[in-house]
Amino acid sequence: MAQIGAAAVCAVIAGIVAVGYIKGLPVFDLFIEGAAQGLKTAVKLLPTLVGLIAAISMLRASGVLELLTGALRPLTEWIGLDPEIVPLALLRPFSGSGSVSYVTSLYSRFGADSETARLAAILASSTETTFYAAAVYFGGRGLRSTRYTIPAALCGDCMAVVLSVVSIRLFG
Repeated sequence: MAQIGAAAVCAVIAGIVAVGYIKGLPVFDLFIEGAAQGLKTAVKLLPTLVGLIAAISMLRASGVLELLTGALRPLTEWIGLDPEIVPLALLRPFSGSGSVSYVTSLYSRFGADSETARLAAILASSTETTFYAAAVYFGGRGLRSTRYTIPAALCGDCMAVVLSVVSIRLFG
């Protein structure tokens, strides 16, 4: 399967180069120009991403996740959300890799077929890394105001938590 994937990527790249060549475009010059623009965008995003990564590291190391989990326990018990899922729901809008590592730890602790693991899988796949995505997209365009984007995205993440619980209850 990995060889098929690698061959598909090579075929797509070769197809793009072939179409550019057939159209008479300076393919290599356009590639160099695109790479230069990508590098400029990466440099522009770097301060935002470093700040976000530092904030996530501080959030995880400080024990704030555990504190928030404890504070939200009455609400989570009322809606029937497993308390082990709360750190995932809190971490996911900030960090994709942090949430994947947490899901992996849930798999090892509870087993991949447990209700907790299934709920974690649904939640991780139905939510977005809201703050990371906003930092990349808005930072890449040089925009400072996210206006309604963050509140709307967080409402979507909250609904994903609720619907994840509902789907596990209905479909097991």
